[in-house]
Amino acid sequence: MGSSCFFLICVLHSTIALTCGSLMVFYSEEVHVLGHGTKTAIKLQGSTPHDQLLIQTSDSFSGLLLFTIGFLVFMVACVKDMEFQSFFAKGCVFLHISMAVWRFYFVAKVEELACDWPRHVVGDLALAISWVFFLVFMWREKYDQ
Repeated sequence: MGSSCFFLICVLHSTIALTCGSLMVFYSEEVHVLGHGTKTAIKLQGSTPHDQLLIQTSDSFSGLLLFTIGFLVFMVACVKDMEFQSFFAKGCVFLHISMAVWRFYFVAKVEELACDWPRHVVGDLALAISWVFFLVFMWREKYDQ
């Protein structure tokens, strides 16, 4: 039962990463508008053509990295080893909590993004909690027998 739960959580996270990564690569301007609003999106585009090119390239590589992570998480979903699943889930919890802390300490200080960071922190914590639920489920399954 634990491996099917692991599979479902991995597929959910993989779908989120693949979708967001694809959107960042092909529709980065629209993603900025959707995520931050029109005024902030215009500021995030850069003021010179050189800045705009650097930002577009950075967004595309970030999207490609996110897409690759989504693909890797999808491949990991098929692993049946309970020890690996536990290790992977703990690493994902650490990763999502680290992202939330990074947003709290650094993104909150960027004036244009100051109003957006709480929403992103909630998203990071929600993703971490999904893995915590899996770990609790595995722990219960292991010790209730």
